[in-house]
Amino acid sequence: MAGMSAVEKTAMTVLIQRVRAEFGVTFLIVEHDIPVIMDISDKIVVLDFGRKIAEGTPHEVQSDPAVIAAYLGTDH
Repeated sequence: MAGMSAVEKTAMTVLIQRVRAEFGVTFLIVEHDIPVIMDISDKIVVLDFGRKIAEGTPHEVQSDPAVIAAYLGTDH
């Protein structure tokens, strides 16, 4: 959702959730805005330089040591 304002991101999030609920469809979203992804996803796959390093629920992924190391650095 690069280049979108906060209002536009919220509107897109609401739209995705509404379409998913109404039609039961799955979305594949490639996104770097972590808060947005955590908010709208049931399952997340995390890539680091094209290699899968984690997969799971938002809670599982955000506490995964490989994800923390890749996105926050190993000093955290």
